[in-house]
Amino acid sequence: MRLSAARAAGAEALRRAGIEGAARDADRILAAVLGIEPSRLRLTDDRDLSEAELARMQQGIAARAAHQPVAQIVGFRDFYAHRFRVTADTLDPRPDTETLVDAALRLPGHDILDMGTGTGAILISVLAARRGARGLGTDISDAALQVARDNARRIGVEARFQQADWYDGIDGRFDLILSNPPYIAVSEMAGLAPDVRDWEPHGALTDGGDGLGAYRVIAAGARAQLNPGGHVLVEIGPTQGPAVAAMFAAQGAETRVLPDLDGRDRVVQADFPA
Repeated sequence: MRLSAARAAGAEALRRAGIEGAARDADRILAAVLGIEPSRLRLTDDRDLSEAELARMQQGIAARAAHQPVAQIVGFRDFYAHRFRVTADTLDPRPDTETLVDAALRLPGHDILDMGTGTGAILISVLAARRGARGLGTDISDAALQVARDNARRIGVEARFQQADWYDGIDGRFDLILSNPPYIAVSEMAGLAPDVRDWEPHGALTDGGDGLGAYRVIAAGARAQLNPGGHVLVEIGPTQGPAVAAMFAAQGAETRVLPDLDGRDRVVQADFPA
């Protein structure tokens, strides 16, 4: 089958399955099969796909039609300045989270803790841009930590990774504490898109309660884990800014709520006094 025909057929199959952005997703899947960037597909429209390539594309299209996230199908997500391996054991790093990375790079800090690291995208992105800094990424999931270690190795960043349940088992103090914790209330899970609800790890999405449980733990333990004058940055859901900021303010921090590129509340910054 010609590449152009395969692209069209893949996009149509995804449209019939009700996939938003069908053509874009079909292109990402085909490009990954061919080992090229999606922008280069049009340059090769007149070539024929091999039977093996066509079979792999069709398999990927079928997976996407079942609402499996594209990042899991192709095995990676481009985030900030790097390409991160993604599996079913990790959240798919999203562009909104780049707001947290930008905020971290505006703050001073040499020793960095990233809790709930997942793919390691936040910590690795910060360390890659701030050479000489030291970082520890923690997660309760050993499978996620294996992905994070692999991402750090491939991207060429020195970082430590450790299994931990928030602060339990973490020694030392840090200049920056970063986290994108599970913040979806359990009552909201049923309303999530199937791409997220049915395929991404539930433990990374929800705390099983009101969506604020992780912030309570992070805020309560932050001062004991920070160096004097340290900072905490946490990603939040768009309605959680006031509640999360109040938790850190109760611990003596000055707080700010930072918007993402769409203007929605996305990050709470807590600055602790020296």
